Amino acid sequence: MTLAFIFPGQGSQNVGMGQALSEAFPAAKEVFQAVDDALNQKLFALMTGGPIEDLTLTENAQPALMACSVAAVRALKAEFGVDITAAKYAAGHSLGEYSALCAAGVVSLEDTAKLLKLRGQAMQKAVAPGIGAMSALLGATPEDAAKAVEAGSKIGIVQIANDNAVGQIVISGEKAAVEAANAAATEMGVKRAMMLPVSAPFHCELMATAAEAMKDALADVTFNAPALPIVNNVTAQPVTDPEQLKADLVTQVTGQVRWRESIQWMAGQGITDLAEPGTGKVLTVMLKRITDGLTGHRLDTLEALEAFALQLKG
Repeated sequence: MTLAFIFPGQGSQNVGMGQALSEAFPAAKEVFQAVDDALNQKLFALMTGGPIEDLTLTENAQPALMACSVAAVRALKAEFGVDITAAKYAAGHSLGEYSALCAAGVVSLEDTAKLLKLRGQAMQKAVAPGIGAMSALLGATPEDAAKAVEAGSKIGIVQIANDNAVGQIVISGEKAAVEAANAAATEMGVKRAMMLPVSAPFHCELMATAAEAMKDALADVTFNAPALPIVNNVTAQPVTDPEQLKADLVTQVTGQVRWRESIQWMAGQGITDLAEPGTGKVLTVMLKRITDGLTGHRLDTLEALEAFALQLKG
């Protein structure tokens, strides 16, 4: 097994998240308490009890997902002796990159929680409700998506936000421009152009004020060298320089999440197994649509962590 850790982004949240980890592992419970204390918020109670409408708010979902991921990683080390350095690389999808950085020792847990709370608030405030939109172009190639975006750009701001997997590209921007891009994609024969139920148009130029807010916030945070290379969203390449990691988090707010390329690059380096710590299996399922020969591991329960550790140790 040649391993990488992959950390999920927004959309993986669910009521009950983290409860199994907290009940099984003291190290996980400590993470959830530390995040609550850092934010001066009963976030864990919201994660386990809902309501889902409040949990899904960007400012809550982002630190909640990070807390679950880091809790799983720390439990894996405390209970089974499996450190993150058992992997060759780590990567995170959008906010999941913050989880990866925290798990790799780049940023403290408390700072990561505060940064994600601020990030969620800044992204939500960047665009007034109803102005922006996001859409999934299912069955589209990168070339299809680029042509659709070019057509939509004649109306307003629209760009590729997420290149998630083969045939799964998300675009983001002003609502009218996204709708025009959808129409162009449909005319090109793309399987489906589907508007997404999101609260803001993430990863596009409309997030410029959020990027500035993150630049200011990150300036005061200490970044350490990572315990392993981080294949980040901006470059889809391994990065170890703390200052580049910090700068790329700012670029990431308005830039494209190059997830398909990131996974394909790691597969090209011999990665065979990817572990998704935290909650859900969004990234694990997505692997099948990116490249052949990869095995995903969902790490969110006692049984899952135990089985994974045994398999890893042979």
